[in-house]
Amino acid sequence: MREAPIPVFESPLFCESRIPNPGSAPLALSLNPTIPMANRIDTCLDQLAAAQRTGLIPFITAGDPSDAATVPVMHALVRAGADVIELGVPFSDPMADGPVIQQSSERALARKVGLRRVLAMVAEFRQQDADTPIVLMGYLNPVEMFGLEAFAKAAREAGVDGVLLVDCPPEESAPVRAALNAENLALVPLAAPTSAGERLATLAQSAQGYLYYVSFAGVTGAGKLDTAEVKGKVAAIRALTTNRIAVGFGVRDADSARAIAEFADAVVIGSALVSTLAEAVDTADACARAEAFLKPIRAALG
Repeated sequence: MREAPIPVFESPLFCESRIPNPGSAPLALSLNPTIPMANRIDTCLDQLAAAQRTGLIPFITAGDPSDAATVPVMHALVRAGADVIELGVPFSDPMADGPVIQQSSERALARKVGLRRVLAMVAEFRQQDADTPIVLMGYLNPVEMFGLEAFAKAAREAGVDGVLLVDCPPEESAPVRAALNAENLALVPLAAPTSAGERLATLAQSAQGYLYYVSFAGVTGAGKLDTAEVKGKVAAIRALTTNRIAVGFGVRDADSARAIAEFADAVVIGSALVSTLAEAVDTADACARAEAFLKPIRAALG
């Protein structure tokens, strides 16, 4: 049987020439995590845990279905029950993403939506919502082009709470983590079915905000969710850490979200929502679609 493809964030081909790993220190030591003070992510997830509720984390691409619709859609998601919002930063080569999010990113880039514009959207969102955590999800190159320290400062000033960089593996994350932590921003790591041993332990124990567990090897929006297998892996991660665990990839609807909620702290849903928003004809339609899509999932999670 052919092996499952290694996700881009597990591949040693990425980041090896971008941010050098000083020396040959063991992985756990090279991270040298400095956990930031509690921010909106921690507060939100602590409140959910106290209420024995599962978090709902929708993902959308900034700038799609339109630049003007992004912030209104974010507010619509909150009205529909979103606890945290993952806001995708458009990138020209989103290799961990399937066709739905790739095409969404292409549409946003065609509208000239880059990292600076995404930060401006977050700042606009914060004018009306000071509480909902925002995690930027994207790739390392735009952040490097911005400058690590400059990006972290700008992100904090805009109202970002955490950053998830798909193609920055733990071996290369120390400079990114240091820059983010200096501004009290969380670096949210990804763990995959292929993560194991020391690598998995390091990811689990150094997670900030939450650990994003990818439910299957592959790209977003592809593959079939094996709930039993994911449950076993999440249990193994829980034996390594008390950090929150969010599960994404393959969550499409209320039924799959409900199944994941039995053992995860939060459920992430992206491609199905992005696909729904892509059909919107205007901002009002996009907001209506966002709420109609998310409300049944929120109801399923309780």
